[in-house]
Amino acid sequence: MPDQTNDQPNDRTLPAVCPRCEHDALTTVADSPVPGVWQVFQCARCLYMWRSTEPARRTRREAYPAGFRLTAEDIDAAIEVPTVPPLAAR
Repeated sequence: MPDQTNDQPNDRTLPAVCPRCEHDALTTVADSPVPGVWQVFQCARCLYMWRSTEPARRTRREAYPAGFRLTAEDIDAAIEVPTVPPLAAR
């Protein structure tokens, strides 16, 4: 349940689904150096990553902006992401 004063989730457990694509295969990729302060999660399908301390609009599917939500079909139909070119020499 979000904290009413700052719109941040107050639990530190692995979320049920990805806020962006609603996939249920999530992993914890990092924990804060101070135990229990924050965690970083990643979705196995869309690769979205977020901290547990971010506001609900970034951490909860029902609050995630509709215009940025993805479905499995959206991901399957996505074009290949181009590689980042090397930096130009100065």
